[in-house]
Amino acid sequence: MTLILASASPRRRELLQAAGIPFTVQATDIPEVPAEGEAPRAFAERLAREKAQAIAHQHPQDAVMGADTVVVVNGLILGKPEDAADARRMLRMLSGKTHEVITAVCLIPPTQLATGHRPRATAPDVRSESTQVTFAALTDADIEFYVSTGEPMDKAGAYGIQGVASRWIPRIAGDYSNVVGLPVALVCRMLNEHGLL
Repeated sequence: MTLILASASPRRRELLQAAGIPFTVQATDIPEVPAEGEAPRAFAERLAREKAQAIAHQHPQDAVMGADTVVVVNGLILGKPEDAADARRMLRMLSGKTHEVITAVCLIPPTQLATGHRPRATAPDVRSESTQVTFAALTDADIEFYVSTGEPMDKAGAYGIQGVASRWIPRIAGDYSNVVGLPVALVCRMLNEHGLL
C-alpha cells in the first residue's frame, strides 16, 4: 500500500517529507472554481474530495489524499492570482486585516477485500482545518516589492507565510502548517485512525 498525494503543490510535499510520512505524487487537473453560492469551507472540501477521487479510481489498492487551501477575507474566496495586477488586488484586500485560511483534506483508504474477496469501496474521509492570519498594513511599495519577487503567483491569497510575506504577518491563531498548505497534525490523525501510519 502506498499513500498517493493528489497534488502538485511543492509546499505539501515538503510538509509531508518533514513529518516523515512516505508518499508518492500524482497530480490532478481539477478546475478550482466555486459553484454559485458555495461556502468557502464547502468549496475547499469539494475540491479536496474531487482531487482524491480522480486518483483513487486509478489506484484502488492505495490510499489517496487530496487537499485544497482557500484564503477567505470579508467572506470572499481568494484563489491563486491570475497575474501581477490580481496579486496586487488581493494583497490590498489582506492589508491590515485578519483573514481565514481553510485547508480541506480528503483521505480515501485502499479498497478493502470483503468476505469472498469482493472489493468493498471505502468512503472518502473529508475534514478541514481553519487558521486566522493577521496581516500588517502594507504600503504600495511593500506590495510592489512583494509582487516583484514572484512569490505570490502560485499561492492562494497571493502570499506564502513561509517566505518573504512572513515579514508582514505578526500573528496567527491556529495551525501554521495549515496556512502553508496542509494541516500536518490533522493528516497524521486521519492516517492513524485508518491504520495507515
